[in-house]
Amino acid sequence: MKEILPGVFHWKTFHEGIQAYVHSYYVNACDPPVLIDPRVPREGIEWFAARGAPRHVYLTNRHHYRHSGLFAGRYGAKVWCHRDGLHEFIHGEKVRGFAHGRELPGGILALKVASLCPEETALYLPFDGGMLSVGDAIVRYGGKLGFVPDAYMGDDPEAVKRGLQKTFLKHLREREFDHMLFAHGAPLIGGARDALVKFLAAPELCAC
Repeated sequence: MKEILPGVFHWKTFHEGIQAYVHSYYVNACDPPVLIDPRVPREGIEWFAARGAPRHVYLTNRHHYRHSGLFAGRYGAKVWCHRDGLHEFIHGEKVRGFAHGRELPGGILALKVASLCPEETALYLPFDGGMLSVGDAIVRYGGKLGFVPDAYMGDDPEAVKRGLQKTFLKHLREREFDHMLFAHGAPLIGGARDALVKFLAAPELCAC
């Protein structure tokens, strides 16, 4: 567990289902405190009690429910996913739907990504220089931004990439941010905007 910005905490855990490390975030810089794509850290679920019980859990897509149910049970946190992903939760999970463009509790804005899947969402946190939290739309491995492998992009990966490129260029025009939080990959603190601009302008991406 590491405080990467004032009131913004990051940790990674090994996800047995996909046999890879994934990344989660807790933010008590906003009121009320929130979680993004959470799994329980090695410090345990009680770690959060002394720092501000998380009241809301935000999923960047339906596949990132992870340990949300444990936080809902312990802290009464409300779990949210874009409404197009609610069909995933058929085993008694209590998940609320939101619409893209909505401001969620804590002053966090749900931005439309879609392309990869209808409910794919980027969360915009308008403090500490601005943060963009992304799920599966953009990953960061080896310090470099990228897309998930083509095998996870459906029947037309190149069309999905073009859709993601268009979407994030729009967000760059409309939002100011200096940091990015990733569900798959370490957060990029400082310089994230420039890194995203460079990634989206890569010749191989522009040619797709």
